[in-house]
Amino acid sequence: MYTSAILRKPRTLRRGDTLAVLSPSKGLPALFPQVYEAGLATLRELGFQIREYPSARMAFDEVYAHPELRAADINAAFADPDIAGIVSSIGGDDSARILRHLDLPLIARNPKFFIGYSDFTSVSVALHLQGLVTFNGPSVMAGFAQYRHFPPAYQAYLRDTLLAPSPRHVLPQFPDYANGYGDWSDPQHCCDLAGWRSDAGPRFLQGSGTHHGRLFGGCMEVLEMLKGTAWWPQADFWQGRILFLETSQEKPSLDYVKYWLRNYGVMGVFGQLAGLIVGRARDYSGEEKAQLDQVIVQVVRGEFGCSNLPIVSNAGFGHTDPQLVLPLGIEFAIDCEQRQLIQCESAFIL
Repeated sequence: MYTSAILRKPRTLRRGDTLAVLSPSKGLPALFPQVYEAGLATLRELGFQIREYPSARMAFDEVYAHPELRAADINAAFADPDIAGIVSSIGGDDSARILRHLDLPLIARNPKFFIGYSDFTSVSVALHLQGLVTFNGPSVMAGFAQYRHFPPAYQAYLRDTLLAPSPRHVLPQFPDYANGYGDWSDPQHCCDLAGWRSDAGPRFLQGSGTHHGRLFGGCMEVLEMLKGTAWWPQADFWQGRILFLETSQEKPSLDYVKYWLRNYGVMGVFGQLAGLIVGRARDYSGEEKAQLDQVIVQVVRGEFGCSNLPIVSNAGFGHTDPQLVLPLGIEFAIDCEQRQLIQCESAFIL
């Protein structure tokens, strides 16, 4: 069972390191190679060497049909001493199928930088429950492929996060965000960012003072696939956690979000947490975002009486860009007075 005493951090990445690229979810690199190649080009521009594993460019149907091969790539990448980190090509909707094929003891012995988001959540959680720090953040095709279209401030943030991590820092805010991508089938615009909007930043819905806790979370829909399985945290895991949740591009209804949150309440999670952070919801209108805030507070405070739990919404992570990198297991703080989200320790062995 996970305890902070066995938390295993990866070593700091360096220019010249080799990163493994693989597809734990959908085989979209085979369908949209231009976007995939753009993401690889960014990683090389940042100074990394790339080793593509078989699942990375495997045919779409083959990736779906062979979850064991996807897991084999992850096992092999963690076992290879020449691989410093692993980057997911893209998300999807069925990575939970690969979990039973993972060699978790082998992976736990070889902590490495491991990053992705969306459907990557299932693998990230499974490995984190073995004591590894895992990273919720950009994937090759969704985040790194669009790198040159981001403002310089975000480019610097992402570069420093990977190569010059600060032991303690306030999570930055960026004035605008993109709500989607260009047409991936259009070679001219496949790596564009679309639907730029002004971002008001995180909204502090309740709470006072400063609260510390170890970070845990991911995509809400994917976490639903794990509930009740061997890859779901035990009841006492939640004590002192800061839980982060975000909705996918499927834009779940407010009712579904309410039901999912209610389930956490029934499990007794809200009464144990040090904080709750909800990401910027993709494709929600301003009115829908306000309604989402009302739903969150209605469930947490209204239904389960957790009126002192800090709640932050519209934080800069999830299925909109640019997105922040959130390391699972690392101590975070929610400062309700200064309205800041703070990473309190390095996610790497410095």
